[in-house]
Amino acid sequence: MRQFDRITVSPPRMNGQPCIRDLRLTVRRVLEALATYPDRAALFAEYPELEEADIEQALAYTRAALDDERTDFRRGREAM
Repeated sequence: MRQFDRITVSPPRMNGQPCIRDLRLTVRRVLEALATYPDRAALFAEYPELEEADIEQALAYTRAALDDERTDFRRGREAM
């Protein structure tokens, strides 16, 4: 399993959402910022505390969280 040394989870901080380096900046917010600011220079101007390695780990963490999960939507419809 990959280590995410820049991703922190603490129940009192941001309701336990995964954050970047214990900042009040969630992984989700980093993904939203990437979509809003496709130009990295503008992104770093808006979030000066953010580093390139933070972005890389936020993307890798999200990929790992979504990996290996399979959903069979047909089964859910048949149960209805």
